Amino acid sequence: MSKLMKKNLKQIKTYKPGKPIEEVKRELGLKNVIKLASNESPFPPSKKVRKAIQKKLSELNRYPDGGSFYLKDAIAEKYKIKPENIIIGNGSDEIIIFAIRTFCQKNDNIIIGEPTFLMYNINAQIENIKVNKVPLSNGVYDLEQIARKINKDTKIIFLANPNAPTSTYINKLSFNKFIKKVPKSCILFMDEAYYEFACAIKDYPDTLPLIKKKGLNLIVTRTFSKVYALAGLRVGYGIANSELISAMEKVRDPFNINSIAQTAAETAIKDKDYVKKVLKEVEKGKDHLYMELDKLEYEYFPSATNFILIKTKGDSKSIYEKLLKKGVIVREMSGWGMNGYIRVTIGTDAENKKFIAELKKI
Repeated sequence: MSKLMKKNLKQIKTYKPGKPIEEVKRELGLKNVIKLASNESPFPPSKKVRKAIQKKLSELNRYPDGGSFYLKDAIAEKYKIKPENIIIGNGSDEIIIFAIRTFCQKNDNIIIGEPTFLMYNINAQIENIKVNKVPLSNGVYDLEQIARKINKDTKIIFLANPNAPTSTYINKLSFNKFIKKVPKSCILFMDEAYYEFACAIKDYPDTLPLIKKKGLNLIVTRTFSKVYALAGLRVGYGIANSELISAMEKVRDPFNINSIAQTAAETAIKDKDYVKKVLKEVEKGKDHLYMELDKLEYEYFPSATNFILIKTKGDSKSIYEKLLKKGVIVREMSGWGMNGYIRVTIGTDAENKKFIAELKKI
């Protein structure tokens, strides 16, 4: 480890994403591999998106629009907000970085749940910001305990709704009670990467109207990586009042979103029929996995997302390795402190059946 590296980086465990399909094929000599590890869409982007990308290829000699004008316009139109309420990121992950860099300084702290998306903790550590962790209660955020953790130095509270890796969500009643306890000196960061899968649930909170609420500093993030099937292009966005957006724009690199990604995302957000089709297929696949897991008497968290967190019978690392050798990539959860669990993305019908077949053999 380099002696030139900043001291605070020594404690950081590098984030390890789910293994790519090609890597598993290469390492294990397999021809057929399926990936159910990273909560990606198992379906390719829509035909409209692919056609728009094709048209854009001849313009790659030019820099992209640094302000993502047309993409912001499309997002603003969808949610009936103003473009100045939007910031575009290289995945919604980058908005996390923007928020911590912009608003946190020495002696500040952030609050996160545990377990939750690892990048809140990692990015705070990179900036040498203290992280206060509040354990989940039965797989759900304990908002009462989080409220008690808030102090004068708390700058950001990160809530993933639905939460990864548990797939659970904060309901409307709990959320509305909690926001009354968030002080004006603090930012509430709502990570809604799985919004499209959860928004039809009756008691799922509608956060966007609250960006105008006086006394509440709210940032809401969403992504094109999941239901829109653009994980490989890395496009996400944040929505907040114009003052917070303007502040975060100061730390954003000028060409952070490439031109292909902007065009693809602008087209994707307008393709409502494609989204409906994907959501229908995900629900069908989820119901199938629930039925099969119930037959096998596996415990799991009911999911508000496109993945399921499953309690294994035995050593989860061993099960992960055995599935991997059969060409099925899932996520082993000990990195989140959840020994004995695996996380499985809802795949295509064929992928779901292969996972269950191999799990039965194990």
